[in-house]
Amino acid sequence: MTEPQPTTTPKLEDPKFGFNSYAERLNGRAAMIGFIFTLAIEYFTHQGLLSWLGLH
Repeated sequence: MTEPQPTTTPKLEDPKFGFNSYAERLNGRAAMIGFIFTLAIEYFTHQGLLSWLGLH
């Protein structure tokens, strides 16, 4: 006897970690926010980031 096959496909959510579109989008947004904050620090302190951190 053959077993019956399922009639519907389960709806699985994409994982929230690893190399997937959600993680890449989140990483890109975090990088953009960090870049804007770096520009703001340089603008308001009139120093480069390395000077502001005491590395230059």
